[in-house]
Amino acid sequence: MHSHLTPTFSIITVCYNAEATIEDTLQSVIAQTYHHVEYIIIDGASTDKTLSIIGRYKERVARLVSEPDHGLYDAMNKGLALATGDYVCFLNAGDSFHEDDTLQQMVHSLHTATTLPDVMYGETALVNREGHFVRMRRLSAPEVLTWRSFRQGMLVCHQAFFARRTLAGPYDLRYRFSADFDWCIRVMKQAHTLHNTHLTLIDYLDEGMTTRNRRASLRERFRIMVHHYGLLSTLAHHAWFVLRLALKK
Repeated sequence: MHSHLTPTFSIITVCYNAEATIEDTLQSVIAQTYHHVEYIIIDGASTDKTLSIIGRYKERVARLVSEPDHGLYDAMNKGLALATGDYVCFLNAGDSFHEDDTLQQMVHSLHTATTLPDVMYGETALVNREGHFVRMRRLSAPEVLTWRSFRQGMLVCHQAFFARRTLAGPYDLRYRFSADFDWCIRVMKQAHTLHNTHLTLIDYLDEGMTTRNRRASLRERFRIMVHHYGLLSTLAHHAWFVLRLALKK
């Protein structure tokens, strides 16, 4: 039997001077065979060709904001504030849906559900600049996801984590690198039903963080874990993590 559920997805792309990658992302969203989609683009006042590329697709873009922002998570908050769909999904410039019918497959995966789950999640494939598959993400999505799952790290890539918009508060701008980690945990704390789609949802452009940012990001994640899970639990789960930070000092 086919699901009668037809959720609307608010897909939010945050970009800045992304002329090299934005078109792949636009085309991936537009190619989706599932049409209950609201596409929102938050541009940080790009000075390259980003806006003229977006302009070619403007009839498919529900909202376009182009203005300076205070960084990635500030821009993401603007996107959240404009979203009206059942689910929010963040697709950065360079990222794309794994297939043209990924959203359709996600909705099909709900065929036995009577109500929409609070979170839908799946796997992520890493791709290179040419869009070629590199490997699956090192951490794979757990069979059953709860807010405690992230004690092991960010087991679900932010892009492959679709949250009910009503549960999605703003990103905490105190975190510069890992606000998405905190945001996912806060969403999961409120969620009752977390649905594993058992699908690869996203092709993630693996650019790699600079080492300096990676270290700052890990330190932030540690603070976020302590905040949500307590110090002892975090230390117990991360003896190796603490050692690694100490050795790198």
